[in-house]
Amino acid sequence: MDQDFWKTYIRGRKFYKDIQQQPVADREQTLDRIFAIGGKRGWYYANWLWQLRGWMDKLVGGPGMRGRKNEDRLEAGDYTDFWKVVIADREQGILLLEAEMKVPGQAWLLFFLGDGKLTQTAVYVPENLAGALYWMSVWPFHGFIFPGMIKKIIAPEMQRGGR
Repeated sequence: MDQDFWKTYIRGRKFYKDIQQQPVADREQTLDRIFAIGGKRGWYYANWLWQLRGWMDKLVGGPGMRGRKNEDRLEAGDYTDFWKVVIADREQGILLLEAEMKVPGQAWLLFFLGDGKLTQTAVYVPENLAGALYWMSVWPFHGFIFPGMIKKIIAPEMQRGGR
């Protein structure tokens, strides 16, 4: 997605981002997996770390891993675990999630399927120094969770119906 897409959310503030891209062989099956993320299906990679993060969130008063509002579809306004669905547009290949977990800032996770590739973008806008320190503390985990997650989402064995 271009910078104009993010202007609505970032609004000129300092931000950090993590972008992963992978080519996609089967658009429809990749979309099925993107729109099934969270809840009972999980996050496709390092689910125990997602569960741990949800437990930590619940401990400090956040929603934690509450599952999905609807296991069969995602629409704007729904939730999947500690994320709120902001945009859910299969036709355009966009799923934008906003973190509802307790963090010192705002966070989004975007899946965009276009031009034969899946782009997965995590964006974080820190509120203050604590927010910047938070990003630095989770950055090492992003280094293997997000590359692993995108590979599992587009994995051919996954696209043939496996899990």
